[in-house]
Amino acid sequence: MKPTDEQAAAADAFHAGDHLALQAGAGTGKTTTLAQLAHATRRRGRYLAYNRAIAQDATARFPRSVLCKTAHALAYAAVGHRYAHRLNAPRRPAWQTGQALGITKAIRIGERDLSQRTLSNAALRTVARFCHSADPVITRHHVPRLRGLEDRGLHAELAAHIVPFASKAWNDLQHPGDGAVRFDHDHYLKIWSLTAPKIDTDFLLLDEAQDTNPVVEQIFLNQRSHAQLVMVGDSAQAIYHWRGAKDVMTGFDGTQLALSKSFRFGPQLAEEANRWLAIADAPIRLTGSESVPTDLGPVTRPDAVLCRTNVGAMAQVMDLLAAGYRVALVGGGDSLRALALAARDLKEGRRTTHPELVLFTAWGDLQDYAAHDPAGRDLQPLVDLVDTHGTDAILAAVAQLAPENQAEVTVSTAHKAKGREWARVKIADDFTPPPDSDQQDDTGCALPGPIDDGEARLAYVAVTRTRRCLDLGGLSWINQHPDGGGVSGGPAPVPGPLPEALTPRCVARLR
Repeated sequence: MKPTDEQAAAADAFHAGDHLALQAGAGTGKTTTLAQLAHATRRRGRYLAYNRAIAQDATARFPRSVLCKTAHALAYAAVGHRYAHRLNAPRRPAWQTGQALGITKAIRIGERDLSQRTLSNAALRTVARFCHSADPVITRHHVPRLRGLEDRGLHAELAAHIVPFASKAWNDLQHPGDGAVRFDHDHYLKIWSLTAPKIDTDFLLLDEAQDTNPVVEQIFLNQRSHAQLVMVGDSAQAIYHWRGAKDVMTGFDGTQLALSKSFRFGPQLAEEANRWLAIADAPIRLTGSESVPTDLGPVTRPDAVLCRTNVGAMAQVMDLLAAGYRVALVGGGDSLRALALAARDLKEGRRTTHPELVLFTAWGDLQDYAAHDPAGRDLQPLVDLVDTHGTDAILAAVAQLAPENQAEVTVSTAHKAKGREWARVKIADDFTPPPDSDQQDDTGCALPGPIDDGEARLAYVAVTRTRRCLDLGGLSWINQHPDGGGVSGGPAPVPGPLPEALTPRCVARLR
């Protein structure tokens, strides 16, 4: 295949020895481009993949002179193998680990009673956040912010209690022998990073750079003195900030280039993607491939349904199973099962350690919070689902999930769909529009509120997973939003249903 002008420019910069940041939009052939670069040089290279599956796929596409591994695989070979027997330790409840660390009693902070289980869970999450960071020691900013304790003073009080236990847990993890804390893969990656490792290579390729944890970024950048650095990714697909990931591309000290022609979909879908790229203030805009026509419109038999939340995915799974479809769920049903079990605990009068529900003492408390507290809006779909179907029905639905290769339709959250593609995609209805602003137009109708950058990036990921047909579904509200070229002018919107969230008095004006 003849390289595009953009691919040729990337090749020229690579062969000139430049440190390079390559912005590669959805479907623009980033892995193909990197493989072309590697095949055109005799130098030794390393390719840092986002996960094992990507590393295995890259191994088949890159020359033997380029070793394709995850950062975890490099860390395991260097130091992780010393902890191999600890990696297979049995799972144990967080409260038992906390008890071994000395967390033996509840405390009260502000208006919240924090159980020993909650404190134990917070200590272990603190260690996890530290392991994702580039920091040398655990400090209070690694302590997670719990619901009801978001206030700076209350969080400081929580951190003062948690940091000593988290530091004790990290010390426990340093020992290759047995320990109280269950050892996992992020622990040996952090241990390796603290040794300031040198990767023996002539050039180093970092894939999915927009979702790089600071700990991997630090390892990568520390190779600059002896290796050519090439990072590739899509800043508009940076959707894991909540998990500690960081877009390291836009601030990278090197030549900045882009791949903007998508080979996955056609011009009409590229225009839809560009609406969201503009809202997210992304550094690139896409063009579609004329040879790959992609339609926007209703899809009655989708290959995939993409959801905003795990709860939305749970609802879609149950609806599709009830309709008689064989359904798969990307990533499996463990997260949905955990939510259902946590809800069952609350309904039966027991506290739960699930991080989303940990501060509620009973199901009624959660119902009130979701219905009346603005901060609980995101939990209302879970309450509705459990109240409608019951936890037993949800657990039964999860048990009926099929493998993807045997399913008629695949359900996924947009986060887990990243890097995937299907022929026919439908967007689920849990992608809700932003709340109205406190301003009104000249008819007295509330003006739509601004679209959050992070939500725009997630929508961009969702709409670019398709090859043939996209049903905009739950994102159709963009057609009436000023930022999407809707009611305030701009490009003509793609036809779609009016969002249910609009007040009745505004519907006539928009029609």
